[in-house]
Amino acid sequence: MSLPPWLSEEKVAHVHTRPARPGRPVAWPDWVSGPVRDAFAARGIERPWAHQVTAAEASMAGRHVALATGTASGKSLAFLLPVLAAGLDGAAVPGSRVPRAGGGTAGLRVAARPTALYLAPTKALAHDQRRACEALGLDGWRVSTLDGDSDPEERRYAREFAHYVLTNPDMLHRSVLPNHARHARLLGGLTHVVVDEAHRYKGVFGAHVSAVLRRLRRLAWHYGASPVFVCASATISEPDQVAGALIGADDVVAVTEDASPAPGLSVALLEPTPSLTETAARLLAGFAEDGQALAFTTSRVQAELVAIRARELSSRPGSIAAYRGGYLADDRRALEAALSDGRLRGVASTNALELGIDIAGMDAVVSAGFPGTLAAFWQQVGRAGRAGRDAVAVLAAREDPLDAYLVEHPELLFERPVERTVVPVDNPWVLGPHLCAAAQERPLTEADARWFGPQTTALAERLTAQGALRRRASGWFWTHPTRAVDSIDLRSMQGKAVEVVDEATGRVIGQVDPSAADRTVHPEAVYVHQGETWLIDELDLGDRVALARRADPTWFTQAQSVAGVRVLATSASRPFGLGTLHAGSVELSNQVVAYLRRDTETGSVWDSTPLEFPERHLVTRAVWWTLPDSVLGRLGGLDLAGAAHAAEHCAIGLLPAFVPCDRWDIGGLSSTLHPDTGQLTVFVHDGLPGGSGIADRGYEEAEQWWWATLQRLLTCPCEEGCPACVVSPKCGNGNTPLDKAGAAGLMALLVGPPPPRAPAP
Repeated sequence: MSLPPWLSEEKVAHVHTRPARPGRPVAWPDWVSGPVRDAFAARGIERPWAHQVTAAEASMAGRHVALATGTASGKSLAFLLPVLAAGLDGAAVPGSRVPRAGGGTAGLRVAARPTALYLAPTKALAHDQRRACEALGLDGWRVSTLDGDSDPEERRYAREFAHYVLTNPDMLHRSVLPNHARHARLLGGLTHVVVDEAHRYKGVFGAHVSAVLRRLRRLAWHYGASPVFVCASATISEPDQVAGALIGADDVVAVTEDASPAPGLSVALLEPTPSLTETAARLLAGFAEDGQALAFTTSRVQAELVAIRARELSSRPGSIAAYRGGYLADDRRALEAALSDGRLRGVASTNALELGIDIAGMDAVVSAGFPGTLAAFWQQVGRAGRAGRDAVAVLAAREDPLDAYLVEHPELLFERPVERTVVPVDNPWVLGPHLCAAAQERPLTEADARWFGPQTTALAERLTAQGALRRRASGWFWTHPTRAVDSIDLRSMQGKAVEVVDEATGRVIGQVDPSAADRTVHPEAVYVHQGETWLIDELDLGDRVALARRADPTWFTQAQSVAGVRVLATSASRPFGLGTLHAGSVELSNQVVAYLRRDTETGSVWDSTPLEFPERHLVTRAVWWTLPDSVLGRLGGLDLAGAAHAAEHCAIGLLPAFVPCDRWDIGGLSSTLHPDTGQLTVFVHDGLPGGSGIADRGYEEAEQWWWATLQRLLTCPCEEGCPACVVSPKCGNGNTPLDKAGAAGLMALLVGPPPPRAPAP
């Protein structure tokens, strides 16, 4: 699909074209049975692609596999072939079972028939995989989903009868592993575990999932099984290392050569726009007139607003909808079905639809702002052209330092390898609670270092000293009356979601992450859900309920907060220009104190209203630099507070160009005289408990990162500062004070002359 003529009316800064690529099919492996071949043939698959067979053969040989190929490359077939061979045909998988004399050390009997687990980061993806499995029509192969939406009968079926159970890490963590005796048939029969969309398990979330997978391997071993893992992922760097970190193994086979056909693709980069919602809506409506299109947004509110505006611009408004997290299960299923069968022509979505849900036939994809990482960007772009037709993708750049930088340097998008995925598996704030959960599942011993790593014993002793565990002759025990897993939140959501309820009918409208409730559903907040606008009348954090009423205000709300950073420990320091660079552990404090009402059309501030919420605290990792007064004296009468604040904003916006992260994963704080350093200090910190590796990578890349910050400040054409350089969409202080010129002077003083060469991040 060539660029449509109407797209020329947009400010296109660059167009990248990728020619079509033919596929490389090969013969079916001998161990694939006739019924399985016939089932795939009935779905239009006469022969597999070469990379599918390479991955399947390695898995059938008992090797853990990291399959990292492009979107729509057929990864599902690659991991289904060995699962079917073992579960349906009874084929032996070397190394996948652990025979034990006399039925095993625990006297446990191996399950009568092999089983397999499929893990997805979202419920939607697991249900989509179930539909694909059932469509094969294979007699005798029982498939079941198991998640928070499953009723008691569905859970019993998955536990007692299913051969292939499709679930998610949260369900595995909270239900299956703590109740492992009830799931002995499933755990004892495991030959394969599929970890789909493995690239999503990064940072602290990845560390949590890694600990869950190690607990799974430990209990499977207890019941007589040693499953082979297949980690399927979008294209990432060092996939074998990422998969090895996730599952705790060092013998992973990487399969990265994509032998599937790919359509021709044109990717257009648009210059930054101050009206991104309007631009994205215009593009979505335009593409939906002639085909099917997705517009990916960077927030839930933006997804709703883009869908609303696109419907207004469309000749078929009923064929355009929004899709995001927080929808109820029935709403999600209905939208997915309408998108798959073509009733929906255009969808504005958060990254919830980046994943491998089978939505073939997307003619165009719009990214409303760079999604934070190259991996996510190419995952979105890969949604275009799934039906084999040439396709179009458009990156509509925000007025944001990173987006502006990428549009000016398109080679960073099209000539650079995707980022390395960071999984900090040795994070004690993550691993410690999971050791407590493991100890409750079965007494923890020194031998369990096989699963949890060499720090297991030392960490267990520390937990014992803290009173979390008790040591006996046979190991460490959890002796508390509560469940250990209930104190562990894999996604840092801090417990049960806050339900948004229509106060007139009692109907649950949607759900909100409790960690964001004080910002998004505070009293008088404007809440948008499936195109409807609501006003929040009351928020009860104790009962996790927000009461809402329908309204059509001409304003939207933006929460304001105050923040602080306390240095707990410095782990590294080095000279940095005329200052000093540090990395270490910090405690963050944050409190929502007010909200602004902004005009819907212009974004101008109407007024500010105070709020009263408790202060939140978080221990994490940070990178920071300091400048002494003797150096600052060279700047004369500069507004140091505005300069440091502006430099902090610009640097946060640019960090994802050098470290794999999203700007919403990080935060910052600047102070002209910080109490812990006694100097002007600028912090950039991880946003998750315990840290996620981002700040420490920022410490390593500091010279290139802060030099790029100076260049952005000097080259941005605005006079006073704008969203493309120093104005941040997430600033808790309403972007005051900011001094762009002062920030440039401060950065020039700090970093000095440019580094000799800027290597690709």
